[in-house]
Formats: sequence, C-alpha cells, structure tokens
Amino acid sequence: MDILPAPYHREPELNALRDSVRRFVERELIPLEAELKHHPRLDKVQKAAVRERARKAGLWMLDIPESLGSQGLSLEAMSVFWEEVARAAVLTARDLDVFGPVAGPILCNLQGELRQRYLDPVLAGEKQACFAQTEPDAGSDPASMRTRARKEGDVYILSGTKRFISHADHADFAQVFAVTDPEKRARGGISCFLVDLDSPGITRSTDHMIMGDALGEIHFDDVRVPARNLVGAEGEGFAFAQHAINHGRIRHAAQACGAMERCLELTMEYVRQRRTFGAPIGERQGVQWMLADGYQNLHAARLLTMDAAAKADAGLPVQYETLMAKLFAVEHAFKVVDDCLQLHGATGLSIESPIHRFWLEIRSFRITEGATEVLKTTLARRIQASLP
Repeated sequence: MDILPAPYHREPELNALRDSVRRFVERELIPLEAELKHHPRLDKVQKAAVRERARKAGLWMLDIPESLGSQGLSLEAMSVFWEEVARAAVLTARDLDVFGPVAGPILCNLQGELRQRYLDPVLAGEKQACFAQTEPDAGSDPASMRTRARKEGDVYILSGTKRFISHADHADFAQVFAVTDPEKRARGGISCFLVDLDSPGITRSTDHMIMGDALGEIHFDDVRVPARNLVGAEGEGFAFAQHAINHGRIRHAAQACGAMERCLELTMEYVRQRRTFGAPIGERQGVQWMLADGYQNLHAARLLTMDAAAKADAGLPVQYETLMAKLFAVEHAFKVVDDCLQLHGATGLSIESPIHRFWLEIRSFRITEGATEVLKTTLARRIQASLP
C-alpha cells in the first residue's frame, strides 16, 4: 500500500502511465526483492521472466521512436516510467534492457546503411551495443580522452583503451568516441564510430566489479574501422555524447526520485511500529523532521526532473536543467535514503531490508553520469560566464 500520495501530472496520459507501471512494479518487481537477499542482481532466468511479463504488459521499447515501429514516449513520459521502476530495489540502472533493447539517441538517429547494419539488429534483439567513452584517465573530463582515430584512405586506424564500459564483455559492437583532431577536441575534434568488437586488434576484459555490476575494458590496437562507420560528420562525436549523457542524467534523477519515495514509504511504516522507551519513534520530533525534509526534497527533485525532461522534449537547450536535476535529485536522494537507513537501525543494514540496496545504487549515482563535484563546478562556471 502506498503511504505517500502518488505523483500528480497535468497530462492525463502521464498519470495513466504512472498507474500502469506502478501496478507492474508492485506485482512483478517488488516481490523479487526477497529473492535477491543473497544475490546482487537478477540471474538470466529471472530477467527473462521479467522481460516476458513486461512485453505482455505493453511496457516494451517505450522510448524507441514511433518511426521505428515502437511507442516513442517523450522524455517526460520516460521520466515517469524510470521513477516508478526505481521504486523496486531489483533492477540496477544498467538493467533496463528487461523492458526492451537499449538503443539510445545516437543509434536511434542512424540512417541508411548504418541503420540497417546496427540499429535494426539491436531492435530485433539480434545484437547488443555498448557506449564506449570513459577511459582510465578521462572519466569526468572526456575531452581529455587519449583514444585516437587517424584516417588513412577509406579507413580510420583506432588506438586506445576504454574502461568501465557496461556490456563490454558481450556486446557485438561499440559506439566509440575518439580524437580525430587533437587541436580541437571538444570544439569539434572528437568523433563517434561504430566498431564491431570482433575486429582484429580488439581485446576485452571484465575485471571491474562496481557495486554488483560487471564493467569491462576494451583495448583497441590499430583497429581498422571503415570510414562509412563514422556517425554523422567528423568532429560531431562530442556533441552526440553530451546529448546522450543529458538523457542519462534525466534518467538518473528520475530513478533517484523513485528510490526516495519507496524508502520514505518503508520508513514511515516502520517508525509507526518501532517502539523505544515506551513510544513509537515516529512521535519524536527529530524523526518527524527527517521525514518532513525527505518528502520536501522528493517533491523538489521531481519538479526539477520533469522540468528538464519537458524542456528537452521541446528542443530547448537543457545543459543547466539536466545538471541541476541530476545534482539535486541524486544528492538529496542519498541524504534521504541514508536517513531512512539510519532510522531503521541495524534492520536497515540487514539483507532482509531493501534499503541497503537503494543506498548502494544511489551512492553510485553520485559518480556516474557526472561526478557531483565536477557537475557543481561546471554549473558554477556556466552561471558565471552568463553574467553581464
């Protein structure tokens, strides 16, 4: 039973989507929390079962454009979806492929031969893609990446290493970002390539376990990439990556809202029942203030997230908005979830409670899709630069 009021949206279709996804989460995902007490993630059998139920429920490839034969939901609608799914401590941020193939804005905008060779097989479930931007010394500062692509005739020679890449061990191809003009870099010197990962000169490993997720490393040693595998024009890669990352930041913000809401619900129920020194702990002012702050932060984070998504849907510049939504939602979610764990005491640390899983997931959000400190610095610099 929901303790907090369900979020309200002005558009009836968003409320209908919210209700539909919430029913699915309550029926199909939350019961799985008990099965994950001793396992960090769903196994293949469990994921396959969830995938089939999601397909039957109509929650399949929601964000793939209508022109590609799917539902083509807006970012605002997808924010509602991501928030509701995140209310269950079952799927990590990298597990959303249970709701259909993950393509992303770069692949979904492919045309012609590249669309036929890469996007269509992904949507058909025949191929898996991965996003390869992060490097050992270029995470928060992607413009400093060292991976190079030099053109020789009708091929590019690609050399470098990408690290902490989701799905690197089993992906069929990667969206690889490499420097094509060292003098320009972020100002038009980084390009995006589609690289088949069975090409000569590529080695892969999955040596990095990040809070339950296996992330991989891909090494490119003079890999020959056909020039036709360049996405867009040479030098447009950095802009493509930033567009994709903006989507990721909105998703993280929405997921943080979902985690906040569920943890607050669990905690409000717990403080009614937990008694110390002859009274429910929920009657103590310190506890009440923590919960009041939590609900205010949830509401504010949700408004920032939906504002960023709506402006992105309208085609407006959203660099400020996605930064603020991700920063505010994730930082306050971490505080709220930590407070909820604290109020549960040892029970919150126990595998019997899903709160410790929420805590781990939100803790990782403070680094992925832009570390908190880097985003704050970036936001401050942009604000200062805009002043007269």
